[in-house]
Amino acid sequence: MREVAIVAFGQSDHRRDTAETSEVEMVMPVLHRVLDAVGLRAGEIGFTCSGSSDYLAGRAFSFTMALDGVGAWPPISESHVEMDGAWALYEAWTRLLTGEAETALVYAYGKSSPGDLREVLTRQLDPYYVAPLWPDSVALAALQAQALLDAEGTGADERALAGVAARSRTAAEDNPHAQLTGSPPPEALLAEPYLVRPLRRHDCPPIGDGAAAVVLAAEDTARRLCRRPAWIRGMDHRTEAHSLGVRDLTRSPSTRLAAERAGAFEAPPDLAELHAPFTSQEVILRRELRLAEAVRVNPSGGALAANPMMAAGLIRLGEAAAAVHRGACDRALAHATSGPCLQQNLVAVLEGDVR
Repeated sequence: MREVAIVAFGQSDHRRDTAETSEVEMVMPVLHRVLDAVGLRAGEIGFTCSGSSDYLAGRAFSFTMALDGVGAWPPISESHVEMDGAWALYEAWTRLLTGEAETALVYAYGKSSPGDLREVLTRQLDPYYVAPLWPDSVALAALQAQALLDAEGTGADERALAGVAARSRTAAEDNPHAQLTGSPPPEALLAEPYLVRPLRRHDCPPIGDGAAAVVLAAEDTARRLCRRPAWIRGMDHRTEAHSLGVRDLTRSPSTRLAAERAGAFEAPPDLAELHAPFTSQEVILRRELRLAEAVRVNPSGGALAANPMMAAGLIRLGEAAAAVHRGACDRALAHATSGPCLQQNLVAVLEGDVR
């Protein structure tokens, strides 16, 4: 299979509200940063793909406006997915695998601040049986968390969930782009009131605005553009049944299957960036991905430190790639999710050249 790597990664500073900044103004500095990192101009990129959601913007085809940040003249080869940018990266990866391009620019962005995100996300639910009940994203995550706490053999309790939050946000102190950093110890977190039982505020991701971008390149081009490319050894994505009532919410078979197809179980990773917006979801993902205690999970802070909609999954792949670039790990696993209760999942395996 043709070798393809992530050769550059950049992201914005994630903030609760960017009312004074348009999507184009938010995306442009990130795009310039990643292109400058590899010494390319937009016109030299073979393929461009973006991920975003018109529901967040509140207007149809809003992604076409964001193209002003890329520059669509002279005409470029471009595509868009109404998904997290991790799935845009998947499309660009397949395009490079077929030899249709040597380089690709992938970017994603989301502004959640203009509306009520918990209500907006109800629009992705089954329109006949679930959406009319208006269960928001936190209520559904609480349903999943309670199922996990009630299940036998998971070893999960509220203290374990608080430990996930404390570890993630403490790790985010080293991430200059994180929205939330630092955390009191788990004992102090457990004294806080419930938001939606059994979830407290620390169990949930911050709502914020942000953008991210990566540059992909194939084979010798990747080696020319990056001192230590993060080679994509495998990537796959799978989905669960749309109906929550037919799923075991304490498991994520789609994550496990995507990991198998991506080759994640062929060798243990040094580091894992998991897109787990809620603490209970990290517990589920660690079990499905068979991550040992020695694996560093979300050293960037993960989605509990910054969770810009439509970009948080791409950031997980970017953070994993950046760790490979700087020599912090040799083999990294990256995961992205979309939809309620880990409905759709993507897994990628990244490796650096042997040192």
